[in-house]
Amino acid sequence: MEATMNDIRIIMKETYSKLVSYKRKENRESFNTELLKVLPQIYRYVSKRLNSAIANGKLNKGMFNPSDFTDQLFIEVYDHIDDIKSENELHVFLFKKVDELLEDSLVEEEFDHVFFDNIDTYSKPEWDAMEENYTQDADGDFLLLDEMDDKSLDKSNYSLNHVFITEEEKQLADKLDATLDKERKYNHVQLILDKMNLPMRTVFELFTNEGLTTEEIAYIRKTTQEQVEELLASARQLLKNSFEKRFLIDSN
Repeated sequence: MEATMNDIRIIMKETYSKLVSYKRKENRESFNTELLKVLPQIYRYVSKRLNSAIANGKLNKGMFNPSDFTDQLFIEVYDHIDDIKSENELHVFLFKKVDELLEDSLVEEEFDHVFFDNIDTYSKPEWDAMEENYTQDADGDFLLLDEMDDKSLDKSNYSLNHVFITEEEKQLADKLDATLDKERKYNHVQLILDKMNLPMRTVFELFTNEGLTTEEIAYIRKTTQEQVEELLASARQLLKNSFEKRFLIDSN
């Protein structure tokens, strides 16, 4: 994941300089072609938001396509590139704008209190059934555009380092690594994330998947950095507890 984020930063830096130049020359076609290079990450983010809404019954399949939101970015970035002073600001701007577009179009999902209140009671067959139903409902409804190859979508590279962060917690992660393949861990994380409310899930995904800082996320989500940090900590705790209840309770 770290290597992927470094690649994104390099591409963003190169693209930002070219976008500024193309805008100065009023070369709209080259501007759009260059911007397309940094959109796979944004497209993936939108895809996951739409898939979550579908899985939670807040959106009908076929109502939106990720391109409905990312296409608007060509206009937004061209109109505002003169106010964007660095590649880092461009990175944050893309997420902020697409987040605003999503907020205007989607019904916010609520925190599933019933699920988390009863997490101690679920049997292995019940967990497996929930995972199977989730993957059938949400996985693969929206994929990246053919020309947008995003290595960070590879579930075989999925890591729990963003969930188990202390040394003691990493010992639990080692137990999970010994018994679960990476796709299974990925599916479980997605299942639990979709039981959270939208602010909590979005903060977690922007921090872990997109490599944004808590300060940047606060700007994107129009909230405080303290609130972002609280949501991030809560999301991690819920994920950690769910792994313990489902996979580690019998091995402790």
